[in-house]
Amino acid sequence: MSTTVHPAHDAHLHRHDAGAFVAAVEAACATRGLRLTPLRLRVLELVAAEAKPVKAYDLLDRLRGEQGSAAPPTVYRALDFLLEHGFIHKLESINAFVGCHHPDEAHQVPFLICDVCASAVELCDERVATLLGGQARERGFVPRAQTLEVHGVCAACTAAARTS
Repeated sequence: MSTTVHPAHDAHLHRHDAGAFVAAVEAACATRGLRLTPLRLRVLELVAAEAKPVKAYDLLDRLRGEQGSAAPPTVYRALDFLLEHGFIHKLESINAFVGCHHPDEAHQVPFLICDVCASAVELCDERVATLLGGQARERGFVPRAQTLEVHGVCAACTAAARTS
């Protein structure tokens, strides 16, 4: 088992670039023959525009502000499509969505979620997923998905608390 952290996936290299993210998803859809409908694209753009996780009903409110007639099932169908194809992640513990830093490859990653500012950091280190999957299989368990979310306080909030 490799324990190397791949520099391309190192969390500190991630930058919030909504336009580049949306372009990467559009390219992945074209390559895979997936249909990125106008609504799916708009939901993706709204998720991408957020620097922090966003809840489905916040997306619905924004869509209603733009289109007036958006309904919960349409937003959830768009989110389901984006989740199914690995373009976004769902943070189960806070019931919110974030864009995936690597929308062109299938992977499962843990998140660090700040309980103060609600930021979420995607940890792109395959060792965690490999270790959890291996431990499950050693026990005869067949894993289908992993959701690992670590709650705490981010470095920025910790530093701010020290200076207050």
